[in-house]
Amino acid sequence: MTVLHDKALRGFASDNYSGIHPEVLAAIAEANDGHQIAYGEDQYTERLQEVFRQHFGEGVEAFPVFNGTGANVTGLQAMLPRWGAVIAATTAHINVDEGGAPERIGGFKILSVPTEDGKLTPELVDREAWGWGDEHRAQPLVVSITQSTEVGTLYTADEIRTLADHVHARGMKLHLDGARLANAAAALDLPLRAFTRDAGVDVLSFGGTKNGAMLGEAIVVLTPGAADGLVYSRKFNMQLASKMRFVSAQLIALLEGDLWLRNARRSNAMAQRLRSSLEAGIADGSIQGVGFTQQTQSNGVFATLPDGIADRLRETVRFYDWDAARNEVRWMCGFDTAEADIDALVALVAQETSR
Repeated sequence: MTVLHDKALRGFASDNYSGIHPEVLAAIAEANDGHQIAYGEDQYTERLQEVFRQHFGEGVEAFPVFNGTGANVTGLQAMLPRWGAVIAATTAHINVDEGGAPERIGGFKILSVPTEDGKLTPELVDREAWGWGDEHRAQPLVVSITQSTEVGTLYTADEIRTLADHVHARGMKLHLDGARLANAAAALDLPLRAFTRDAGVDVLSFGGTKNGAMLGEAIVVLTPGAADGLVYSRKFNMQLASKMRFVSAQLIALLEGDLWLRNARRSNAMAQRLRSSLEAGIADGSIQGVGFTQQTQSNGVFATLPDGIADRLRETVRFYDWDAARNEVRWMCGFDTAEADIDALVALVAQETSR
């Protein structure tokens, strides 16, 4: 096939921009020969259950799906009755980045709560955790958090446990969107189980695409019975892969060894390099007018730029505005981000801001 893209091109818009990690690509090829039973009755999907149990403990069940939106919508839908609602941060992916799919396809209402750092607390949850038994109000029955959050911040294991205890005491369940769960584990230096199942999370979406997979996530039920009917709802939500072995093989390649952790540590380290290099430029005066809006705790850097600078930078390197009204941008690093990529971006920021 003719190569259509510039292989040297690098961007900072999303960790979805990267290609497939070579070890994951090799795993897909290894799973390719011969026939396997379709729709998840294959040996790779069976093995994946064992791999997830190694990370999260006995009794968990994993349901491979195509993408993160599908994982969130299908998982949350299975956690709720038709009249249920989900409490989430205003910045949550399910609230602002999934095209209305949770409410239009999942059929549940989202009750959003503003939060400066992307994190919910018991006090913030209580702003919407009320009205049980009121037939005029969608019933708040699930709280959904994101780890790491959409603004790159992290919950500690203790913070999640406190939140889970609060949620459960009110008869609700706790869902976790883990599109970047590996980055959180790497930054916290904790096993995956320590800040999920052991901290009281009931169901999570486990992300693979942002961490080296071609495509593929998994809904992981950590508390038996917390998400009824997934075996059926995955199908009618169009998330049941016929050739599921290729989704499962990718997640096995990531999780059976330490590839998931190596990739996450790399992308986190590149974000730290970007943050520290920008701070050094600000300190020595070579970078003008740049500030930061969030802590850099995982693989994203959130910054404000002087007027017009973002568009000038985007003539060379792609990235997204986060809040255009205040000139806030997001720079994301991936498992294949190189030191030279970071240094080139920092040099470009210095050039444009010191004109």
